[in-house]
Amino acid sequence: MTRNDSDRLAVALDAVRVSSLETLRWFQNKDLQTTEKSDRSPVTQADIAAEGILRREILGRFPSDGFLGEETGTTAGSSGYEWIVDPIDGTKSFIRGVPLWATLVGCRHAGHGLLGVIAIPALDEMVYATVGGGAWHVHGTAAPLAARVSDRRDLSAALACSSDFTSFARRPEALGGRVAGLATRAALEEACLLCRTWGDGYGYLLVATGRADLMVDPLMNAWDAAAVETVIHEAGGRFSDWQGRERIDSGEGVATNGLIHEEALVILRHAHPDAA
Repeated sequence: MTRNDSDRLAVALDAVRVSSLETLRWFQNKDLQTTEKSDRSPVTQADIAAEGILRREILGRFPSDGFLGEETGTTAGSSGYEWIVDPIDGTKSFIRGVPLWATLVGCRHAGHGLLGVIAIPALDEMVYATVGGGAWHVHGTAAPLAARVSDRRDLSAALACSSDFTSFARRPEALGGRVAGLATRAALEEACLLCRTWGDGYGYLLVATGRADLMVDPLMNAWDAAAVETVIHEAGGRFSDWQGRERIDSGEGVATNGLIHEEALVILRHAHPDAA
């Protein structure tokens, strides 16, 4: 890990710590107010405030870096580094008082993942990683432990997670549409031992720590994927789109322990209209 990587990781962890204090202040707070964005997804004052903290803490230390946030958009940079964040990944869970929401912070350099942080503030749990530095799991005040994916080799023994299995039916026509999405969901559920909607960033944390074997998102944005990509890779797993391409901008994603990835892709590829 280079000095730049180390410095940026330290800033990312500090920024997540400060933003977590803000999100926890609003979690299960009766004064929390919710509005709808243009895409009809919910947003709260906690989302806005937490992203503001992440932006302030990160760009205050690295003002030449770029920044992309789900709530506040893009700030161009000149350094070649870009931060991609989601202050509350799982806002619907947050609103309902369910603790399985995440704060995601990723940093990329020249289009490649550099570091990632998946934090679950309400559970006081986190996985973070830097390229070449491994992935590390922190729970409460305990010392970090190496995070590793599971060693299951068969999809039939796998625990699969998804943020919302109904989202398989909401895939755009360009990605196969409702019929292909529902068929894919049914095939995945039949192929795996267990399917659970322990989703959003929490599902990826479960894969990175070996508790789940597969996490699949039919609908995914770059701010959902940037942190996840590096964490999963450094934990020994694999992250890709449903065609097997290692990218964060395909509108979909799948993370596995690597051993069952190709078997999962056989099912997921059939959701695409041009699948063989």
